[in-house]
Amino acid sequence: MTILKRNEPIKLELSLEHLNASLIAAALVTEAEHHTEEGSVTVSLQSPNFSDLRARWNTVMRALIASEQSLEVTKGWHDVR
Repeated sequence: MTILKRNEPIKLELSLEHLNASLIAAALVTEAEHHTEEGSVTVSLQSPNFSDLRARWNTVMRALIASEQSLEVTKGWHDVR
């Protein structure tokens, strides 16, 4: 593993699987570059320095968590109506 200096450019790519990958990805439209394939989402983050990337990572994770929680809450709504 290469040790990065604090102000070096850095890139991070995260791939995750989800049954509703396209719905999860919708939360990322304004947050990060991403693409979906059947059942998976890949998120790409890049930044000129580690501190900025960490802040972007936190924002993306909050968006993913909120999206997942929204899907869980609304999962049974179609049965109620």
